Amino acid sequence: MSASVAVYRNIYTEDRFKQAYGTDDNTSGSLRLREKITGGCRCSKRACLHLLKERVPIFSWLPRYRLKKWILGDTIAGLTVGILHIPQGMAFALLTSVAPIFGLYTSFFPVVLYMFFGTGRHVSTGTFAVVSLMTGSVVEQLVPSPLDMNSSSPEAAEFEGQRIGVASAVALLSGIIMLCMCGLQLGFLSTYLSEPIVKAFTSAAAFHVTISQLQNMLGLRLPRHTGTFSLFKTLASVMENLPHTNMAELLISLVCLAVLVPVKEINMRYRQRLRTPIPVEILTVIIATGVAYASSLDSTYDIEIVGHIPAGFPSPRMPSLHTFPDIAGDTIAITFVGYAVSVSLAMIYADKHGYSIHPNQELLAHGVSNTVSSFFTCFPSSATLATTNILESAGGFTQLSGLFTSLVVLIVLLLIGPLFYFLPKAVLACINVTSLRQMFLQFQDLPELWKVSKMDFMVWVVTWLSVVILNVDLGLAIGVVFSMMTVICRTQRAGCSVLGRASNTEIYRPVENHSKCYEVPGVKILTYNGPIYYGNRSFFREEISRLLGLTPEKIRNREKARKALEKREREATVNTVESCIANTSFSSENEFFKSETSESDVQAVLIDCSSVIFVDVAGARLFTQMCTECQKVGVHVYLANCNESVLKILTSSGLMNFMSPQHIFVTVHDAVMYIQQQKEKPQENSTTVWV
Repeated sequence: MSASVAVYRNIYTEDRFKQAYGTDDNTSGSLRLREKITGGCRCSKRACLHLLKERVPIFSWLPRYRLKKWILGDTIAGLTVGILHIPQGMAFALLTSVAPIFGLYTSFFPVVLYMFFGTGRHVSTGTFAVVSLMTGSVVEQLVPSPLDMNSSSPEAAEFEGQRIGVASAVALLSGIIMLCMCGLQLGFLSTYLSEPIVKAFTSAAAFHVTISQLQNMLGLRLPRHTGTFSLFKTLASVMENLPHTNMAELLISLVCLAVLVPVKEINMRYRQRLRTPIPVEILTVIIATGVAYASSLDSTYDIEIVGHIPAGFPSPRMPSLHTFPDIAGDTIAITFVGYAVSVSLAMIYADKHGYSIHPNQELLAHGVSNTVSSFFTCFPSSATLATTNILESAGGFTQLSGLFTSLVVLIVLLLIGPLFYFLPKAVLACINVTSLRQMFLQFQDLPELWKVSKMDFMVWVVTWLSVVILNVDLGLAIGVVFSMMTVICRTQRAGCSVLGRASNTEIYRPVENHSKCYEVPGVKILTYNGPIYYGNRSFFREEISRLLGLTPEKIRNREKARKALEKREREATVNTVESCIANTSFSSENEFFKSETSESDVQAVLIDCSSVIFVDVAGARLFTQMCTECQKVGVHVYLANCNESVLKILTSSGLMNFMSPQHIFVTVHDAVMYIQQQKEKPQENSTTVWV
C-alpha cells in the first residue's frame, strides 16, 4: 500500500522558528535551576522517606514482595547458589593467595549487604575468579610466599595474617573508591569498559587463572609469578618442574576433571529441564574430603590439603592501612573490573526481565559491601558470572534469594567448616578451572563480532593479546586506551558527503550511494558525519576544500576578479547618475552573483549540521574562516539542522559577524527553497515551501 504526503508551509530560518515556536531559554533555564536547588534542599518526611528508599532499595521492594508467588523460587535459587558458594569461595581464596576460610567469609558478608543496597534482582555477589586473581597478584607482590614454611607453625599463622591484611586492605580501598565515585555520580565511567573489552579481558584472564592453577593440580610447590609476562613465566616454571609432579595429586585432579566437566556440561545443556543444577562441586568436595581422610592421603602421599578451618564468626579486624600507597594503582584496576562486570551482569538480566538498575546505586551497593566486609577479613568481591547465571536459571525473583544463600554459608561457617580439614587443594584448583567454562566459550562470539564490526573485533583481539602476553592490569589498560583511540580515529576521519535531492521530495541523501538523487544546480549541499573539534578540523577543512574545489590560487584569482567587478560597478553607477538613466544591471547582490558565475558553478554552499553533535572553539573558528574564504570567491554559506549547543557556540564565537542569521535554516529543504527563490525572484521575498 502506497501513501503520499504534501506539506505547504513557510520557510523557516532558526530565528523565525524560535519566534514562532520557541521559549525564553534563559528564563526557563533559571527556573529549572531554581526548582532543582530548592527541591534538593527541601527537607520533609516525604523527602527523607524517598531518599531512604532510593539509597536502601530493600525498603522499596520488600513491602511489595509477592510472598506466595516468589518465595519458593527465591528459596530454591538461594539455597542452590549457597551450596555453590562453598566450594567456589574456598577455591577462589587460592587465587587470592589466602586461606580458604577467607573465601567463605567473602561469600557471606557481601551477599548480605548487597541484598540491602543492590538494585539487581538476579545478581549474585561473592568471590569472582578475575578479581581474585588480580588481588592475589597484589598479595604476592607485597607478601611473597616462602616455599619451606611449615603450615602448622606459628610463623605460618602470622604469614596468613599479613596476607589477608593486604587483601582486605585492597577491599577497603576499592570500597572507598566506589563510594567516592557514587558521591560524584560517576557510574557512567563503567561504559568505558565496552562489551568487547570486558569479554576479551575475562576470556584472557581465564588463561591466567588456568595456568596459575597448574601447580596445585600437579602438586608442585612453586613461587607465584607476578608482573609482565607472568603467564609465560609460570608456564615455563611448571614445565621445568614437571619431573617433580606428585602423581597422587595429578590422579586426584584427573578424576575431578573427569567428573566436573561432563556434569557441568549436562547442567548447561539441560538447564531448561533441570529444576536446579546438579551440585557437582559440593559433592566433589565432600567425596574428596572423605577419601582423603579415610586414606590419610596427606601423610601417605604428601598431598597438600586445606588444613584447619576455624568454626564461628570472624572477629572484626583492621586491614593493613599502611599498604595503601603500594596497592593504590592495582586497586583502581580491580575496582573498575569488578564494577564493570557487576553492572554488565545486572543490566543483562534487568533487560531480560523488564526492570531497570541504577549504576550509581550499584556503586553504592558494591562500595558498602567491600568497605564493611573488609573489616571482617574479606578480600574484594563483585558479581559472579557462574552463580548469577545459576540464580536466574534456578528461578530466583528478587534480592531476597541472597538471604537463603547467606544462610547456607553461615551454617558452614558455624558448624561444618572444620570438617573440610582434609580437602585436597588439587580439588579446589580443578573447581577453579572448570568454573571458567563460560569465559572460554566467549571465543564463539568472534565470528559474529567480525561480521558486525571489524573495529570492535580489533578491540577484542588487542585486549585479549595484551592481557595474555603482558599482564592482567596492563593488558586491561591497553585495551581501554586502544578502544578510546578507535573512537577518536573514527571521529577524526568521519566522512564528508555531497547530498542530492530525491525528485519531488524534501529528502536529501549522499549522491555516491543514491544514483537517483541529484544535486541542486548551483548549490553544493555538504554533510559531515561527526563532531568538528580541534582533532579533526584540518581533515574537515581539506574535505570541504576538495569538494568545493577551493584552492588558495583560485581564492586569490576570484577575489581579484570580484574586486575588479566591484570597481566597474561603481563606475557604471556614477555614469548612470550623470546620464539620468536608471541602470539596474547590478542593482542587487544576486545579479552580481549571476554575472560572476555561470549556471554550473557553485553559487552557494549549504552545510547540513544534523550529524554534527558538537563543535569546539577551534571548529567554530574554522566556520568563520570558511565563510570569509567563500565570500572572497562570491559563494554564500548557509547552515541547516544545527542543534542548540552547536548553534550557541557558533553564535558566541562571532560567526554572525561574517554570516547573516537569515542564512541558518531549520531544515535542508528550507534552505534550498530559499536559495532557489532568491535566484529566481531577487526582488521578492517569498516565504513558502512546497513539497
